[in-house]
Amino acid sequence: MKLDVLAFGAHPDDVEISAGGTVASLVAQGKKVGIVDLTRGELGTRGSADLRDEESEASAKILGLAVRENLGLADGFFQACPESIRAVIAEIRRFRPEIVLCNSVTDRHPDHGKGSSLVKEACFLSGLRKIETAWNGDQQEHWRPRAVYHFIQDYYLQPDVVVDISDFLEVKMDSIKAYSSQFFDPNSNEPNTPISGEEFFDLLKGRALQMGRPAGFLYGEGFNVERYPGVKSLFDLY
Repeated sequence: MKLDVLAFGAHPDDVEISAGGTVASLVAQGKKVGIVDLTRGELGTRGSADLRDEESEASAKILGLAVRENLGLADGFFQACPESIRAVIAEIRRFRPEIVLCNSVTDRHPDHGKGSSLVKEACFLSGLRKIETAWNGDQQEHWRPRAVYHFIQDYYLQPDVVVDISDFLEVKMDSIKAYSSQFFDPNSNEPNTPISGEEFFDLLKGRALQMGRPAGFLYGEGFNVERYPGVKSLFDLY
């Protein structure tokens, strides 16, 4: 299956929290979008890996994803080692996306920065013919995405690109709330975390307002790039 956009997140819910509105908007445009989670989030304070598997599938249905996969790398301990890079390359070559979304270039959780570096390296190396990978026993052809966009997570970073999600904020929030073990639940007896309080939803809405306003949108999601986006005409920008 060829995808238009493939999003990678270090943990299940990373994509939803920071790029869920963008994903929902792309799906509404008729684009085929998939998510690959690098880990199962097994070190999370609340819930369990098995429960997060179920929650990620529920969220995928809300967003209308074409596919969702999990690489099963070690939460907290994965690195941009040859084995992990090849695993990501195999996913890129399997789905052949035009655009890749991935974790923030730096953030509070060290896995986010590591995930960013891992996916960025894999996107480049995936285009090299002499790196061999296989899927289901078949050799894969090289493939390099046209663009890589890093979504912005807990730490605020000045965005290079802002996507209008004004019509998709509620879908984004519903996809996040599918992870009921991780976010606010007044009946939960599990320990509190930086994202489990009711105020976290207000923070996400405030961030979307903050990102959207300078671009002339009600709500937005910001992304950083390491290679300048190019347009043929200034009228392609607004």
